[in-house]
Amino acid sequence: MKQNKLSFAIIAVSLVLSVFPTYSQGKTNKNADANYTQYVNPYIGSGGHGHVFVGANVPFSAVQLGPSTIFEGWDWCSAYNYSSNTILGFTHTHLSGTGIGDLNDILLLPLTGKVPLQKATKEEASGYGSTFSHTNEVVKPGYYSVLLDKYNVKGELTTTERVGFHKYTFNSKDEAHVLLDLADGVGWDSPKETFIKKTGNRTLVGYRHSKGWAADQRLFFAMEFSEDISNVSLYDSTSVVKGIDGKGLKMKAVLDFKNKSKNVILVKVGLSPVSYENALTNIKAEIPTWDFAQSVQQAAAKWNKALGKIDIKGDADTKTIFYTALYHTMFAPSIFNDANGDYRGTDKKVYKNAGFVNYTTFSLWDTYRALHPLYTITQEDKINDIVKTFLAIYQQQGRLPVWHLMGNETDCMNGNHSIAVIVDAYFKGYRNYDVALAFEAIKKTAMQTRAGMDYVQKVQYIPADSQLESVANAMEYAIDDYCIAKMAKDLNKMDDYAYFTKRAALYKQYFDKNTGFMRGKLKNGQWREPFNPLSSAHRKDDYVEGNAWQYTWLVPQDPYGLIELFGGDDPFIQKFDQLFKINEKVAGEEASPDISGLIGQYAQGNEPSHHIPYLYAYVGQPWKTAEIVREVFDTFYTTKTDGICGNEDVGQMSAWYVLSSMGFYAVNPANGIYVMGSPAVDEATIHYKKNVSFKILAVDNSKANKYIQKAAYNGKPYTKSYITHDMIIKGGELKLYMGSQPSKTFGVLKVDRPL
Repeated sequence: MKQNKLSFAIIAVSLVLSVFPTYSQGKTNKNADANYTQYVNPYIGSGGHGHVFVGANVPFSAVQLGPSTIFEGWDWCSAYNYSSNTILGFTHTHLSGTGIGDLNDILLLPLTGKVPLQKATKEEASGYGSTFSHTNEVVKPGYYSVLLDKYNVKGELTTTERVGFHKYTFNSKDEAHVLLDLADGVGWDSPKETFIKKTGNRTLVGYRHSKGWAADQRLFFAMEFSEDISNVSLYDSTSVVKGIDGKGLKMKAVLDFKNKSKNVILVKVGLSPVSYENALTNIKAEIPTWDFAQSVQQAAAKWNKALGKIDIKGDADTKTIFYTALYHTMFAPSIFNDANGDYRGTDKKVYKNAGFVNYTTFSLWDTYRALHPLYTITQEDKINDIVKTFLAIYQQQGRLPVWHLMGNETDCMNGNHSIAVIVDAYFKGYRNYDVALAFEAIKKTAMQTRAGMDYVQKVQYIPADSQLESVANAMEYAIDDYCIAKMAKDLNKMDDYAYFTKRAALYKQYFDKNTGFMRGKLKNGQWREPFNPLSSAHRKDDYVEGNAWQYTWLVPQDPYGLIELFGGDDPFIQKFDQLFKINEKVAGEEASPDISGLIGQYAQGNEPSHHIPYLYAYVGQPWKTAEIVREVFDTFYTTKTDGICGNEDVGQMSAWYVLSSMGFYAVNPANGIYVMGSPAVDEATIHYKKNVSFKILAVDNSKANKYIQKAAYNGKPYTKSYITHDMIIKGGELKLYMGSQPSKTFGVLKVDRPL
């Protein structure tokens, strides 16, 4: 981990390093001085294919303020990659870990000398922007700084939930300028209409409406400067716009400053999905003063509190990987309303003073698997608002979200996994919303006709010659339908229960007993030929970012039904073992780049595989789960810049690590059962809420001692290879006694296998 060269005494005072307190059963006794942020290395995942956001933010904030580097392709979806050496400016919205680029809105760049109106490129360095060195860059939770070599200006950034705070220190006597550019986003993003208006000696307002992955993004801003603006020059691209306001496709403003207090200019930038008046209100509500150091301290305190939801003990690298992963799980969903409660809905109407926190950035195909189950034990104060957000989206667009971004439905990826998130919340006791409306929403969403659901509605398989991705679609729908059936039964809607139970079993129709794989089936009932289980054609075959080896096991809602398809435990194990041992590579010239982090054909780098190692527990061989997850920990989660083996995917890759490193994982995303594996940490204490904590203690844990020998729960022998959500939220202590050889008894008997 790169050592930070800049520190603030105001942050460092009273922070106690490496302090982890002792807890009595079920009671919280957190040390308020413990410093969890020291373990976070924000560079992890910034190289390779991680695509993580690097910059300043606070947990779940609307503002993600950070550097925008020259876009060089897919690995710059977050607008930053560690391999870059040029910063174009600082932008206020970013995505983290996505496989598609968007956002990167509202660029500010402090500079001196003549101000170019076009940005620098790899081919032409004369445009605006500056080279930089990582040795002159500091990034930590809530704070970012860098020296811009070309201008000899130090830029420092911090944020609140809705406001970005900049500090520019000019180290030359040249006249200071700040460039505001609304022209460019990242990836698919392009402006539709932009507006800038000078409203006072130190204030600007405006908006940027754009089209990208989010088809109709509307973002409003307000800016307050600490010094008078001596002159403002407006441009639409490179064409001069006269006056103090201008509207165009690619508006820019060059701001001149003659007076600088101690060569420093501060800028506060409020964002709003509603109006620039609300953006100004957000500034007044969240950063009323000009005390930059205080804002840095407050941002760090927010992160420290959030990271303190889980205390762990382990070696230095494990702490770094764990707390960085936990940090990454809190970038999204991001707040999508103003300090006064206003937000813009999917229908583009403004909803005033909403009675809940509205969120956006829901990568549900990824995050329903581990991130949202993690939230149910670490973010109990946010679950109801997430469900309320889903229900508001349902009322505005007629169905629940699939992949929601900045008030837009992108329909990206497969399934309807907001259903699983709602049902999981419901059964875990989160019900502070209209339950009847929730069931209406999940049922109506499941009765669409898009993407093969017209066949599913008729309780039929999706023919592979009717559309692409038939197997992947069907497998994901079956998971959601299982969830609906479960909730219907609890609400005594027995007709719905019977219907959706039948739909949940449709996955079985894709299983070819002769080959032992889930396959595409044609309208005439024949299997699609030719068939190669190793083959992958990115978004052009029967699977999604995967092949038959990876998708055959995508039945987390019914592992025992899957095992039965193979003919029982032994034939299942025989086939399952091959998954991790096969030497052949993924086949196909257009194989998805998301198929990464391979152990055999198991792909840790992509989400459909994430539950797979834990299936061994269902056939009484939990020691094999231990072997696989330990190999994943050691190989694919590191402290390096490419220390995430696939796209971070808005927190899912990290959520897998957070749960698995504590020793368990939510195979079924909506039944409150966590299957045990092998902990990477020696001790973990989850602070569910005030005065309720759950501790997991791995006795004699080490690299060699990776197998659970026996367990004790609250001092009594515990023989199950799983724990329940109720155990966690009631508090207590689980001791796992670790050894270097597989146990012949732990988790072996059928009565001890996961429910």
